[in-house]
Amino acid sequence: MRRFLDSLPWSLTLLVAVTWGLAPFFPEPHVWEKLKMLASGTLTRPVDILDLVLHAAPWLLVLAKGAAALGARGQP
Repeated sequence: MRRFLDSLPWSLTLLVAVTWGLAPFFPEPHVWEKLKMLASGTLTRPVDILDLVLHAAPWLLVLAKGAAALGARGQP
């Protein structure tokens, strides 16, 4: 997994997170709408859950790549 994360360029990872992770942008980012639904307890339909997973995946990839990069700094 570490090798896969290292092979992804930061520019591509961030571009995918900003575009796919936030699309559609108006009236509000989709991932934000789904997170609000999750917090309020209205995220119950399978299509909404899948939508949250698909829009959150790029952000989770950015977090994983960041964590791997920080972990690599502590190794010789």
